[in-house]
This record gives sequence, structure tokens and C-alpha cells, in this order.
Amino acid sequence: MSTTKDATSQSDIKKMKAEPDGSFKRADASFRNTIEKGGKFEPEKDRYHLYVSYACPWATRTLIVRKLKGLDSLIPVTVVSPRMGSNGWPFAQVDAFPAADEDPLYHSEHVKDLYFKADPNYGGRFTVPVLWDKKLHTIVNNESSEIIRIFNTAFNEFIPADKAALNYYPEELRVQIDELNEWIYPNINNGVYRSGFATTQEAYEKAVVEVFDALDKVEKILNGKDYLVGDRLTEADVRLWVTIIRFDPVYVGHFKCNFRTIRDGYPAIHRWMQKLYWNNSAFKDSTNFEHIKTHYYWSHEMINPTRIVPKGPVPNILPL
Repeated sequence: MSTTKDATSQSDIKKMKAEPDGSFKRADASFRNTIEKGGKFEPEKDRYHLYVSYACPWATRTLIVRKLKGLDSLIPVTVVSPRMGSNGWPFAQVDAFPAADEDPLYHSEHVKDLYFKADPNYGGRFTVPVLWDKKLHTIVNNESSEIIRIFNTAFNEFIPADKAALNYYPEELRVQIDELNEWIYPNINNGVYRSGFATTQEAYEKAVVEVFDALDKVEKILNGKDYLVGDRLTEADVRLWVTIIRFDPVYVGHFKCNFRTIRDGYPAIHRWMQKLYWNNSAFKDSTNFEHIKTHYYWSHEMINPTRIVPKGPVPNILPL
């Protein structure tokens, strides 16, 4: 399935427009439904499908929580190619990159085809992750912070009791988690993009300073600790980790976040990142450095017109 209409203004990242002051402002996600009993989208087996990119930090959040909760067999996943061109994220039908998949549901060529299937008049960007409903043939949700909360509780009746008991947004820690998310998202998760996609010196300098000020705060929080909140793994760790694992391989060079590296400048953050990667398969198995580096350096021609993908750092992540 392929869409013939010209949607490059929505799919081509080179046509993305900065704010008048040269700063980058991320558009909000458009599909914001949840999965709940009695609602339009009810919890069911063999109804939902997840589309992701290994390269995308937002999509990787959903991969991690899907695996942590044991939803692998309940929510199948399809991985796009990291080489995002003028038509956006491609499936293996049109770009057979290693570890990329064909769309098993509709044989779509690009993620944009799914968006137009859900809404022929869709006018936003074609982002991943996409949580898809096979029954109604539409998008349930494309906001990663909401999808991970759906995965956290919506399917508990279908999974083993030990997995159902896992709660990554527990009631007693929600205030602390929300407070962390409130400044980590704009200053670190999205902060690296605000630095890398800035089109004026002033916008870049403001963003990059905010990135490292926030990393300094995180370093103090993690000093002597294994987790950000409550001495246990929560969504706050998942949300931050996906940015930190990409920091040295991509954001230091490509997005000019080069005050310090994680491995040499932030010992507590570095140790926290390593432990989650090496000791928890949900994090390691959701990480593909070839996809990560190829996506950023190949897809962002306005930043890297030669599309040369760097070999380093060596290794991508240090052993414990």
C-alpha cells in the first residue's frame, strides 16, 4: 500500500521550519486515545500492533516497557528502516536495511501510509511510535509517554501475575516522577533536538546550556543511586535513558552537545546507563546502534549533507 498524494511538507525533515528566532519547537502528537475497558479501544488479545524505529528515542521507550511488562507476544512490533528520506520513515519494502521489517498488515511503503489510512486528511508529521488498532484499522496513539502508560496497566489481565504486578508509574511515586519529567523532557530529551535543530547561534547556545545544566542536576540525583526515583525502576528512568544511550554516539557530535561526554563527564549517569543496558535485556534488546547512528547522520542532510556515518565512539557503550 502506498499513498500517491504529495505529503513531503509533512514527511521531509529538510522542509521542517524553525521558529522566527531560530529555535526548534516540537509539534504535539495528534492521536491521543487510550486503551480501557468500556472505551472505543478495549484491551484485547491480537488486536493491537506497534510500529517503531530503533533509531527513535521516543519509540524506544515503548519497546522497553513492552518488554519489561512481558507484552512481546501480545503486541507484535514492526521496525522501520532508519533512513528517513523525503517520504519519511520507510518500511523494508522500499528500503531493506538490516533489521528493518516489511509492514505485515498492509504492505505499506512508508509510515505516512498508515497515517493516511487512519485519517485521509491528516495534516501533521508522520512520527513513530504508532500504536495501531487492527480491528478498527486506525491509530490509537502516537505519543510515547502515553503509550508506555497504556502498556504499564492496560493488558495486565492477559499477562502472568509477576509481570502484571510490575508498575512503572506507581501511585506513591507519581508526584516525584511527574516533577522529574517536567524538566527532563524539555531540557534533555527534547533539549538535544533544540540544540541540534537550532538555526541561529543564539538559539543553539541557549538550548545547549540548558541541556548541560539539566545533566548536572541529574548527576547529583544519581550520585550513589541506581534509579532516579524511589530506589526502583520507574518510567522516569526509561524516559531519560533513551536519550542518554544516544548521547555519546550521536548528540555530542551531530547535535553539537559537546561540553562533555557522558562516559567522561558524568560518572553517576554513566554507571546508571551501563547497568540498565548490561543488566536488563529490555534496555539492551531495544537498542540498535547501527540504526541509531545511521538515522541521524544519514537522514538530517541539513546538518550532515555528506551523509557520512561516523565509526565512533569505540565502543558505542563501555562494558561494566
